[in-house]
Amino acid sequence: MFFPLSKLLYFLVTPSNALALLVLLGIGLATGGWLRSGLWIGGLAAMFLLVAGLSPLPVLIALPLEERFPAFVDDGAPVTGIIVLGGAIETRLSADRGQLLLNDAAERQVAMADLARRYPQSRLVFTGGSGSLGGSKASESEIVGRYADTMGLPRTRLILEDRSRNTRENARFTADMVKPQPGERWLLVTSAWHMPRAIGCFREAGFAVTAYPVDYRTGGWRDVLHVNAFASEGLALLDIVTKEWFGLVAYRLSGYTDALLPAPQASSGAGAAAPSR
Repeated sequence: MFFPLSKLLYFLVTPSNALALLVLLGIGLATGGWLRSGLWIGGLAAMFLLVAGLSPLPVLIALPLEERFPAFVDDGAPVTGIIVLGGAIETRLSADRGQLLLNDAAERQVAMADLARRYPQSRLVFTGGSGSLGGSKASESEIVGRYADTMGLPRTRLILEDRSRNTRENARFTADMVKPQPGERWLLVTSAWHMPRAIGCFREAGFAVTAYPVDYRTGGWRDVLHVNAFASEGLALLDIVTKEWFGLVAYRLSGYTDALLPAPQASSGAGAAAPSR
C-alpha cells in the first residue's frame, strides 16, 4: 500500500503540478462567472512561478540535502563492493528504442563504470526494478545487464537486484543478496540530494555503507546569490527536492529510517554489520 500511496502523494506535492492545478482552477473560476477570484488565482500562480522558478528558493531547499554527506575521498582502505541505486535509466524508452537511454541522473551510471575501473577487485551491485505503477517492459537492472558493454561494465562482476521499487526496497533486497560482513567497506552511489534518505534506509537494513554522492544540482552555498535565467530550471529543481523532503518525512513516519535527515557517522566508512531484517 505504501508504494501506490507514495506515488499519489508525490504527484500532489510536486510544485509544477500544483502550479498547473492553480492555473486550471483560475480558468475554471473565470469562465464560471467568478472573474475576480479567477484573476486572484491566476496572479497567485504567476507569483508562485516567479518565486519558485527564478529565485534562489530551490537552491536553499536543495543545499541541506546535498551538503549532508561530503564527497568521497579515497583514503586507501580496500573497497569490498560498490552499490549503485537505480533512477538514472529510462526503462520504457530504452526498451522501445532498443538502446540505452539515461535521464538527468546519468552520473550514477558514469560513476559505476569509473569505480568498476578504479577498484577492479570490488563487487558491483546495481539495484533497481520498475518504479512504475503500471509496470514496465523491463526493470532498470535488466537494462543494465543488457547494455553492460555499452557502459564499460564487466559482466562477470555484476550483481543485479531487479525487484526493488523504492529506496527502502533497494536497501533491504541488496542486504539480503550480498550479505555484508563486519569490516567490509561498501560504497553507496546515488544522487547527492537523495543520499540522506538512502543512507537512512541502508542503516535500517543493517547495512553500513560509505556515501559516494554524485549528480549534484547545486554548486554550493554560493549559488544562493544567483538568479535563474529560466524559470523552468528553478522549477525543475524545486520539483526534485520538494519530493525528496516529503519522501524523508514519509519514510521517517513509516519507520523506514531512524532520523528525519540522516547524518554521517564516524564509523560509516569502515565496518558493515550483518543485516538485521
